[in-house]
Amino acid sequence: MSERHFDIWAAGDAYERYMGRWSRRVADEFVRWLGCPPEARWLDIGCGSGALTSTVAVRCRPRALLGVERSAGFAATARAAAPPPARVAVADAQALPVRDAVFDAAVSGLVLNFLPDPGVALAEAVRVVRPGGVVAAYVWDYGEDMGFLRHFWAAATTVDPSAAAHDEGRRFPLCRPSALQLLWAGAGLTEVTVVPVEIPTVFADFDDLWTPFLSGQGPAPGYVAALAPDLRERLRRTLRERVPTGADGTIELTARAWAVRGRKPGASEA
Repeated sequence: MSERHFDIWAAGDAYERYMGRWSRRVADEFVRWLGCPPEARWLDIGCGSGALTSTVAVRCRPRALLGVERSAGFAATARAAAPPPARVAVADAQALPVRDAVFDAAVSGLVLNFLPDPGVALAEAVRVVRPGGVVAAYVWDYGEDMGFLRHFWAAATTVDPSAAAHDEGRRFPLCRPSALQLLWAGAGLTEVTVVPVEIPTVFADFDDLWTPFLSGQGPAPGYVAALAPDLRERLRRTLRERVPTGADGTIELTARAWAVRGRKPGASEA
């Protein structure tokens, strides 16, 4: 079973149950940190189900806002959710159908590590931003502080040692501060800054944590979908034993993302 085989992102509603509820919280914190210049033109690259697009539309009062997403299913979900002036188009992050230097800010949430060549996508983002504009993104800290996934993969490797090959913490070395800093600086961006963004992830009970892993959307749910029923049940029991559960049944964990931003040099800086 290949790693890419598990990277299934097609159904926006299923993603919402698995990761969308947390991605919206991160989007809110990210936009708060990034700041909202008035009347700006924004591009959201790989907008998924529209969490970041919707947040920019509500918080930043943009003059223009375009979300691009390769999956038609996700684009439809984003289109239905994002308020005006947001528009959503089906397009590849690595070949944006946009003229040079037309946006004030290009942003991307939780997608860079899934792209075949993040550097190409970043170069495209730099291309479409005006001199002096901002290019920013965020990715989950898969390797260290994505609580429910760390518990999931620890449980998975307990019942199936081969699961370690599919762990996002192993697969995505980009999702670290030093790697993001190097990528942004290598793209010619200046004033590069990387910061952590942490959110609580509170599950009402174990079913609230486990059921989204049956959605088939993303690496961990894709891995679960490929398991034989008996192994899947062993994984469920092992995960249940691992996670810290309160007296009322709630499971309180945290999730961290790394956010990075940089500025495209102006004509006098190039």
